[in-house]
Amino acid sequence: MVGKPSQRSSRSICTSIIPALVALTLGLSAHTVVAQDPVVTTEVRPTMQAARMPQGAEIELDGRLDESVWALATPITEFRQQEPVEGGVPSEPTEIRILYDDDALYIGAMLYDSNPEGILAYQLQRDAGLGTDDRFMWIISTFNDNRTGYFFETNPAGLLGDGLIEGGGGFNKRWNGIWNIRTEIHDNGWSAEVRIPFSTLNFDPSADSWGINFQRTIRRFNEEILWNGWRRTEGLFRPVHTGRLEGLEDISQGRGIELKPFINASTNSGPAAGSSRGSDTEVGIDITYSFTPSLRGALSLNTDFAEVEVDNRQVNLTRFPLRFPEQREFFLEGSGVFSFNWADPFFSRRIGLVNGQEVPIDFGARLGGQVGDYELGLYQVRTGDTTLDNGDGTVRPWGAEDFTVGRVKRRLFQQSHVGLIYTRRASESVTGGPMLDDRHTIGADFDFYTSQFMGRYNAQIEGFMVYHNDPVPGGTSSSSDRRSQGLRWSFPNDFLRVHSSYREFGEAWDPAVGFVERRGFRRHQPTITIAPRPQSWPLVRQTEHEVFFEYLTDLDDRLLTRNLNITPLQLNFESGDRLGFEVGQNFERLDRAFAVYNTSDETIIIQPGDYDSDKWSISGNTAGRRMLSGSFEYEQSEFWGGDRTSLDLQGTVRSRRGMSLTANYQHNEVTLPQGDFDTNLVRLSWAWNLNPLVSFTGNVQYDDISEVVGLYARLRWIIQPGNDVFVVWSNNWLYDDGPLRDSRFTRLTSGGAIKVNYTFRF
Repeated sequence: MVGKPSQRSSRSICTSIIPALVALTLGLSAHTVVAQDPVVTTEVRPTMQAARMPQGAEIELDGRLDESVWALATPITEFRQQEPVEGGVPSEPTEIRILYDDDALYIGAMLYDSNPEGILAYQLQRDAGLGTDDRFMWIISTFNDNRTGYFFETNPAGLLGDGLIEGGGGFNKRWNGIWNIRTEIHDNGWSAEVRIPFSTLNFDPSADSWGINFQRTIRRFNEEILWNGWRRTEGLFRPVHTGRLEGLEDISQGRGIELKPFINASTNSGPAAGSSRGSDTEVGIDITYSFTPSLRGALSLNTDFAEVEVDNRQVNLTRFPLRFPEQREFFLEGSGVFSFNWADPFFSRRIGLVNGQEVPIDFGARLGGQVGDYELGLYQVRTGDTTLDNGDGTVRPWGAEDFTVGRVKRRLFQQSHVGLIYTRRASESVTGGPMLDDRHTIGADFDFYTSQFMGRYNAQIEGFMVYHNDPVPGGTSSSSDRRSQGLRWSFPNDFLRVHSSYREFGEAWDPAVGFVERRGFRRHQPTITIAPRPQSWPLVRQTEHEVFFEYLTDLDDRLLTRNLNITPLQLNFESGDRLGFEVGQNFERLDRAFAVYNTSDETIIIQPGDYDSDKWSISGNTAGRRMLSGSFEYEQSEFWGGDRTSLDLQGTVRSRRGMSLTANYQHNEVTLPQGDFDTNLVRLSWAWNLNPLVSFTGNVQYDDISEVVGLYARLRWIIQPGNDVFVVWSNNWLYDDGPLRDSRFTRLTSGGAIKVNYTFRF
C-alpha cells in the first residue's frame, strides 16, 4: 500500500526502545526523588490594612516613598520562598504598604537588595515578559471570589504590565488597564510607587475586604518570594490563595462613564491591496458604562484595529488549519469568561476577519462582569458588506453579518463553576450566493477544581457538550454529527502531574463562530509527568520525566492516530537554563490525499494509506536574564513514508536596557518517495524603548513557501495611560524570478496608518 515506510520497521524499533525508556524514566525518578520535610503552613489568610490618606495629602509618583503619609500604612514583611526552597526564608527582605484616597489605591513597595549591582532590568515595553528581570507582581481580587482578579507587574525600570485572572485558571495579559507606576533604584535595593484609579476596577463598594497577594522575583538567584500561597502547588495566579486587604471604606468608581474617541488616517497601495487600495480617514469612539460597580458595558462605533500587530508566520506541514491568537483589544478585554476548554465554539477571529482579510465592523457591543454568583459575557457585533480578494486578481462580494455571543458561569464551591455558551451568526446573502439559515450553537460545561485534595493537592474534573444546528435548509446531517463532547480529570501538582481526557467530535461539527481543527473522531489522551527535585545534583533544580499517549479513532472505532511520546529526561537548571530529550512513535491512517507542499513550482501530494513513524528530538534554552540568550530544537523523524529533519533556532541580544534584537530560523528538510523539498522561515524582530511610555517595535519575516518578505513597524507613544499615539507601517514584497531568471523583489502591498485615541472618564 502507498505510504509504507521504506527504510526500516518503526514498529520493531519502538518495541525495543520504548520499554528501555520507560525503565530509564522510572530509574531516574527513583534516583532523584528526595524525601522532603513536611511544609508547615496555616489555612488562616493573612491580613493587611489599607490606610486612608488625610484630606489634602498627596503622593508625588516618583518611586521614592519619601512622603510622610506613607508612615500611616503598616507594612507587611512576612514573605516566604516558593523557589528554590519551598517555605524558606527569603534572601532579601521586602516591605509593602497600601494607602488610598477618594480616587485611587496606592501601593508602596520597598524591595531591599544587598547587591544593587546585581539588579536586572532589561525590559521597558508595556506587557513585555519579565522572565529576564527582577520583578514585582501582585493580584487584586476585588470580589474576593477565589476565582477572578486583576494582575499587575513591574520591574526596576518601571515597566507597566497587567492582565486579567479569569475564572477556571485562565490568564489574559492582553487587558490594558489605566494605572501608573514609578520606580527607583537605591544603594540598598529598589522601590516602587503605584497608583491604580478605582475607576479602572470593577468591585462591590459594600464589600468589607478584597483579596490581594504579592510576589517578588530576584532573578539572579531565580528566587520566587510570595506573601501567601507560597507552596509550589499554589501560587500567585490562584486567587483562592490571596490574603485579605481590609480598611477600604467609602470608595467609588465615580459615574462609571468612559469615552475613548479615536481618529485613524491610513493608506494602502500596491497590486495586491485589493479593495482596500487608497487612502482613508476614519473617526470612531468606544463608550464604556458601568451599569453596576461589577457589571460593565461597552459600545464601539466604526471599530478600527490599525494598531494591531501582524501575526507571526508559520509553515504548515500538516493537513489541519493553523490557529492564530486574537490580538484586537475589543475582543480581548473581558474575554476570559468566554473560554471554553477544548471545543472552541467561539473563536473571535471569525468576526471581522475572513481568510486573513479585514471585514469592516460597523459597531460592536460588549457586556461583562458579575451579578451575584454569576459571571456574564455578551457580544453583539455588526460587520458591513465588502469585497474580498480571491488571490488571483479577482474579487468577490461579502455580505453584512450579525454576530451574537453569550456566556454565563455560575460559581460553585470555592473554585468551581458550571456554565452555558450560545452563539448566533446571521449572514445577508449577496447576488448569486447561497441562502443560509441563521447558525446557532449552544453548549454547557463544568469545571470542578479544588486545592485541598487530600489536604494539600490540586485536583480537577472538567466536562463539556456543544451542539449546533444545520445551516443548510433541508440538510441531512443528524444531531450527533453536529455535536462535540468531552471529559477530563487531572492531578496538576509539582512532583506528580497526571491527566486523562476523552473527546468526541461529530462528522459535521462546524460551529459558525468557532474554530475547527479536526472532526469525526473519538480521542483518548492520558499523560503522566514525574518531576522530582534532586538534592544530590547542585546545578539542577528539577528534572521532568513524561509519558504522553494519544489514541484517536473515527466514530466507528477504527484507529486513525496513535501517538506515544516519552520524555525520559528534562533538566531544569538552577541557572534558569533547560535541556530536554524526547522520543516518540506515531501511527496515522490517512483517508484522503492532501498537499504537504504546494508552491508555484511544485506540488507534493501525500496519498491515502497507513503510516508508521519514529522520532526523536532534543531541545533547550538558556536563561533570559543573560545579555545573550537563545533556544533550539532539533528533531529527526520518519514522515509520511519518508524522513524529515527540522531545526528551530532563536537568539536574542539585549545590548542595553530597552533594546533587544531577536532572530528566529525554522528549517525543514523532507525526503519523500514523491519528491524532496526544504522549507525555511526567517524572522527578525526588534524592540527599542526610550522609556516605559515610548516604544518602537517591528519585524521582518520571510518564508520560501509564500516567497513573500513582510516588514512591519510600529511606534507607540503612551502620552499617559489611556491616551495613545500609534504610527504603523507595513510592506510586503514577492521574491521571484524576473523574465531573464534574475531574482528580484516585486512590491505587493505598502501601507501605513496613524491612530490617536484619548480617554475621558467621569
